[in-house]
Amino acid sequence: MIGRVVVEVLASQASEVVVVTGHQADAVGMAARLAASGDCRLRIVKAPDFARGLSASLKMGIQALQDPTAALVCLGDMPLVTSTILDKLIAAHDPDNGKTIIVPTCGGQRGNPVLWDRHFFSAIAGLSGDQGARLLLTQHAADVAELECHDAAVLRDFDTPDALGQEWGDPLG
Repeated sequence: MIGRVVVEVLASQASEVVVVTGHQADAVGMAARLAASGDCRLRIVKAPDFARGLSASLKMGIQALQDPTAALVCLGDMPLVTSTILDKLIAAHDPDNGKTIIVPTCGGQRGNPVLWDRHFFSAIAGLSGDQGARLLLTQHAADVAELECHDAAVLRDFDTPDALGQEWGDPLG
């Protein structure tokens, strides 16, 4: 699954791609490197305190970025999100018009990945435990721009490749 996510992110307009590892770091890193086929935009970093929860990985990924204007936080268990969706999120980022947090939706339901303007990186750095940045979406509701993607991929995550295969056939094939 991580390989599919890496392929799609690298096919997007993202200027750099940071994969944060934790559990099974070697296997995840190898899958990411194989999928990248030598693309120099890929960097792999390990969150040494990954066991403390999702926030540790999120913070590590943000810290690893090299002078970004924004970060598109993609999840390794959402392999159906395409580069087309990612590019729409990137294009929607417009700090001059108040579009600083871009959240994809499908049928009015919020999904992932979420694009965060650099203005929110310090708030992300203050997160702790096994939570992502969803709390920040509530705290900064006025800064959130929803982007209807008309694609349920932004809502679908999978715990295992088998679960993905059971629901969708073999989309990774």
